[in-house]
Amino acid sequence: MSDFNPSSLPSSGGVRAAPGEVVRNRVLRNTYWLLALSLIPTVIGAVIGLQTGVNHAMSANPGTSAIIFLLGAFGLMFLVERNKNSSIGVVLLLGFTFFMGLMLSRMLGFVLGMGNGAQLIMLAFGGTAAVFGSMATVASSTKRDFTHWQKFLFVGVVLLIVASLANIFLQLPALMLTISVLAIAIFSAFLLVDLQRVINGGETNYVTATLAIYLDLYNVFINLLMLLGVFGGNRN
Repeated sequence: MSDFNPSSLPSSGGVRAAPGEVVRNRVLRNTYWLLALSLIPTVIGAVIGLQTGVNHAMSANPGTSAIIFLLGAFGLMFLVERNKNSSIGVVLLLGFTFFMGLMLSRMLGFVLGMGNGAQLIMLAFGGTAAVFGSMATVASSTKRDFTHWQKFLFVGVVLLIVASLANIFLQLPALMLTISVLAIAIFSAFLLVDLQRVINGGETNYVTATLAIYLDLYNVFINLLMLLGVFGGNRN
């Protein structure tokens, strides 16, 4: 998918676009289209999870749910990366987003149990969209290079995973809130880095680019929803 022959494009006014610019624009366009498409299986997965009671099963067995989530998510991400240069990679990516929607049903079920649950979900969605718009604007307008943040952010993600797994057993509300706040900050910064890599031509495969950006947005959304549920939820 990353292979592309710019010479096949017609030129405008006798001026042919630079090969790097053509590839960069193509990757960016395809990434945005695939990112929008990935929302469909995410929603389907979440609805199925709510209607079949998967969310209740996950809430009753948080340890098992965490293992299933990690194995499923990392396994599917590995398969997506292995097949990113073929149409199978797109299918696997959509399967991955369906799985993530299924896992999301646990949090959605918790929030929908509140009197204003639907409003909180829409607010979290709007907040995530605002973060995306802000990061995309910064990534496309600034000349500063943020790619050197990647290593530090990756370490932060690893620490978040460890802390989240530990809190399954510790059950500390303060730690849970801290993790959510840090996750929003870290994945918002990761979103900036990933968007800038695509915009500047550092990423030439739109399947990989979509996977990275989707994960950033997913984590911003679910942690923002967590905070809204804790501080803004009306208990029935």
